Amino acid sequence: MEKDTGVFSSDIFGSNVFNDFVMRERLPKATYKKLKETINLGLPLDPDVAEVVACVMKDWAVEKGATHYTHWFQPMTGVTAGKHDSFLTPTSDGRAIMEFSSKELIKGEPDASSFPSGGLRVTFEARGYTAWDCTSPAFIRDRTLYIPTAFCSYTGEALDLKTPLLRSMEAISKASLRILRLFGDTTTKNVVTTMGAEQEYFLVDKEYFLKRKDLIYTGRTLFGASPPKGQELEDHYFGNLKDRVSQFMHDLDKELWKLGVTAKTKHNEAAPAQHELAPVYSTANIATDHNQLTMEVMKSVADRHGLACLLHEKPFAGVNGSGKHNNWSLCTDEGKNLLDSGSTPLDNAQFLIFVCAVIKAVDEYADLLRFSVASAGNDHRLGASEAPPAIASIYLGEELTNVFEQIETGVTRDNGNCRTLEIGVLTLPILPKDTTDRNRTSPFAFTGNKFEFRMVGASQSIATPNFIINTIVADALNQIADRLEKASDFQTEVHCVVKDIIMNHKRIIFNGNNYSEEWVSEAERRGLPNLKTAVDAIPALIEKKNIELFKRTGVLTPTEVYSRYEIQLENYIKTLRIEALTMAEMISRQILPAALYYVKRVADTVSALNSAGADSKPTKKMLDKLVVLTSSLRIDADALNESIDTLDKMTGDKLIKARAYMEMVIPIMEDLRKDADKLESMMDANLWPIPTYGDLLFGLI
Repeated sequence: MEKDTGVFSSDIFGSNVFNDFVMRERLPKATYKKLKETINLGLPLDPDVAEVVACVMKDWAVEKGATHYTHWFQPMTGVTAGKHDSFLTPTSDGRAIMEFSSKELIKGEPDASSFPSGGLRVTFEARGYTAWDCTSPAFIRDRTLYIPTAFCSYTGEALDLKTPLLRSMEAISKASLRILRLFGDTTTKNVVTTMGAEQEYFLVDKEYFLKRKDLIYTGRTLFGASPPKGQELEDHYFGNLKDRVSQFMHDLDKELWKLGVTAKTKHNEAAPAQHELAPVYSTANIATDHNQLTMEVMKSVADRHGLACLLHEKPFAGVNGSGKHNNWSLCTDEGKNLLDSGSTPLDNAQFLIFVCAVIKAVDEYADLLRFSVASAGNDHRLGASEAPPAIASIYLGEELTNVFEQIETGVTRDNGNCRTLEIGVLTLPILPKDTTDRNRTSPFAFTGNKFEFRMVGASQSIATPNFIINTIVADALNQIADRLEKASDFQTEVHCVVKDIIMNHKRIIFNGNNYSEEWVSEAERRGLPNLKTAVDAIPALIEKKNIELFKRTGVLTPTEVYSRYEIQLENYIKTLRIEALTMAEMISRQILPAALYYVKRVADTVSALNSAGADSKPTKKMLDKLVVLTSSLRIDADALNESIDTLDKMTGDKLIKARAYMEMVIPIMEDLRKDADKLESMMDANLWPIPTYGDLLFGLI
């Protein structure tokens, strides 16, 4: 392991990445040019190019100390996967050479039946393929060359998170180009979605972590009484970094920079022990790969520092949960941000068309957006501390909202004079950059030149929310393009399109406090869906209009849609089952034995006080409470085990089973926790069998 001098050199950045600089330096000019055309323009990969790249990539990796390679892919488990093969190839004379062919670069064959497939693959139909994603650079970790890939079944269905994302990027590029051509742009060849995922996480002492079975098995605390101090004083947010945290962040930055991950900002978040990392934006598929890498590296670096990194959406009750702010935008291959209002009327008109496409998309497919962040973990977070509610809405800010209101009414109010407002002429106000306020309660907020989707959970892959956003916006852009391409008067039709979209979809725009009860009532009045739980949200995926959307845009086939529906329900069921079993085990093997021991001690004290003729009433009263709580624990633990046994026997519709877990198991778990947390607050601290919230949240010294 190299010695850390504490001095940063920019040479470290991307040093373990087969990036554009390395390719330009090492590949023949003709090969480099063809590969870049494939990457930038989406052209088919030339087999001859792949052969040269494979040879050069292997030589570079071996020089860096790599001995193995792996096709790195993202199955529908939410984490990454890959099998590691050696470059070593034996020769006939008993020696060995290091080889790597284009075939090995382009295609791999993992066991498809061992990953979630929603019924697409079973044990006797095991073959699957990984295909090189040349748009995301290969990199080296742990002496292994990692090759980003897509993952599909033998019959061609996507079994991963990346394939739909790549398809959606193609769909939105084509749709965006249709709009750009109408506005006279003849030079843009490609439009990419750019992404920056702000990653929130908790750090706790590993010693405490290893004593908590709930953290080990589920990633969150199933028990824990609130400590005297939480985040009430707001003194942790942006506060001074503790030494151990600072050292962790320093090493994390270094490891991520080597991998080309542009980790830019680090700070303490609002809750004790909570922190955040924000990267510089990159294209959506690379940002997705980088975010997966970030989560993996966070855990490994934390382990080296005697820490545990918690990525669950709600590891601690009573304080902020953790999310992933998904900053989404559109950019041309020439570097122009299509969600930047610009400084000319024509630019503003084009900008408003793209913003209107987002407004239309979010309103028509709010249920799909909610599905994209649906999980058992996120159910604990949405609508809680500093997380948006389960109701999708858009924040535009006062300035942009005012512009749309003027377009709808046809009257300007910027200087007090009533004038007819038409898009593309000088009466349109020039929108200053970054004049909008920020709304931390909004699920989907416009923040100047991008939209920030704040509902994404900390542990999930950003691939799903981004392929959903890309798909719904692509569809809206195509509908707008269909209309504009038929127009006899383009400028007039642009005005009509914007006006019609605002009139028909303004219900989705809300600039107020999304946390308020008034908004919940108002959203219901507007007819906006409020899918409060994952069980409510997951069925949205298989709504007829949504299946048709994916088919129309070419992002998912109906078969792939149904497989994801099955996988999401199965994951929800398994998550709750693991949590329930963990809770039952902790009750029976840790908390209840400790509580009974303490009850005996208190009972002995009462007996001793009575023998001495002292007043035992206060202690007896305490004993009675302890007896009631321990009895309740035992009863509820038995009920929990019985519920699990009953549900294990349930077959058939997974949605019915998922709802049964939500309605039967969660209430028992909540009752168990309530009694256990009361016991914790009453018992001798030395006898409580697991580290407390105080230990976990404030234990880093």
